[in-house]
Amino acid sequence: MTDALFSRIADKRDDLIALTQGLIRIPTLNPPGQHYRDICEWLEQRLGPRGFDCQLIRATGAPGDSDRYPRWNLVARRDGQRPGECVHFNSHHDIVEIGHGWTRDPFAADLDGDRIYGRGACDMKGGLAASIIAAEAFLEEHPDYAGAIEISATADEESGGYGGVAYLAERGFFAPDRVQHVIIPEPLGKDRICVGHRGGWWAEIETKGEIAHGSMPFLGDCAIRHMGAVIDTFEQRLFPALAARVTDMPVTPEGARHATLNINSVHGGESEETGYTGLPAPCVPDSCRMVIDRRILIEERYDDVRAEVIGLLDELKQSRPNFDYEIRDLNRIDPSQTPMDSPVVTNVHAAIAEVMGTDAAYIASPGSYDQKHIDRIGKLKNCIAYGPGVLELAHKPDEWIGVTDMIDSACVMGRVLERVLLPSG
Repeated sequence: MTDALFSRIADKRDDLIALTQGLIRIPTLNPPGQHYRDICEWLEQRLGPRGFDCQLIRATGAPGDSDRYPRWNLVARRDGQRPGECVHFNSHHDIVEIGHGWTRDPFAADLDGDRIYGRGACDMKGGLAASIIAAEAFLEEHPDYAGAIEISATADEESGGYGGVAYLAERGFFAPDRVQHVIIPEPLGKDRICVGHRGGWWAEIETKGEIAHGSMPFLGDCAIRHMGAVIDTFEQRLFPALAARVTDMPVTPEGARHATLNINSVHGGESEETGYTGLPAPCVPDSCRMVIDRRILIEERYDDVRAEVIGLLDELKQSRPNFDYEIRDLNRIDPSQTPMDSPVVTNVHAAIAEVMGTDAAYIASPGSYDQKHIDRIGKLKNCIAYGPGVLELAHKPDEWIGVTDMIDSACVMGRVLERVLLPSG
């Protein structure tokens, strides 16, 4: 990369720290969706004076959107002097709950040595800050560039992205004739390129029974026992079958290269009211519900994945007396993978080599992120996740981001802008 751009980014270290701290100190908790407009307006005040055309977009009617907790997004664009391609940096601004086990104030954004601590520091306000610093340094060094730079801060990635990237994609913000390259600065390591993610299917299975007095359970039919049969069938037949399937995608960690199913929750019998101190009524439960999370390999078909589970349930219906069930689909995510020879992959790979002198590793995510919407809805394949941070710190207590890692990642992002937007790139 050019020494001048590197120097500009290095000189912005204090600004990068302050920017990251400012983002962390806005507690954009999801759920329920707090301070979304606040963070968008704060970023608008930063980017507007630097020549970006900023749009604040509410995802009206999206899941989770309400007058109390509106789903606000920011899209900031700066066009160059001549026509050319657009490089878009997309970061989600929402963060997960605080959780227990913190030894620091999760919203103080304390700087301790090379680390900034706080909820969202790693996932992914540090990546958002790095992309802004990269863009600003590039604009200062190369005011006569072609094409466009976009920076977005979007809602609800932690709950599916439907009030953020999905909403924007449905309205053409990621159409290939508008945006050509997308980098999502998720915390996947400054020397790794994430080319995609597994898919997923969430469903609720309900087993049915018949209520009766608990002292005479033979007069009823226990829905929880029926659910126990479902779980046993999964243990004996489904889990071994999933463990035998392995993807060719570079999914990390190694265990996630297999197809997986998680039982998210099981609820049966009477509902339990908070604060109630009496004994439960003696009843045979007539309903039991289980939520499953089935992660899908790119080699698998969604219809086959769903049919496999339904087939096992139908077999139980034939073999187990009085067994009955309903299944409700909750969410579907298709696997996504950007080809290794895509321009965004090759440019980021080259930039990592030039900045850090290392051959970048290719990985894929075990879970999903907003690439799914850019791919499926936006029809844009030229998208990856690349950003600073250690993925294992995401959602953990005492989450942190390394300042040096942010600077190195900003240098990589800046070098990508040079490669794409400069005539001699």
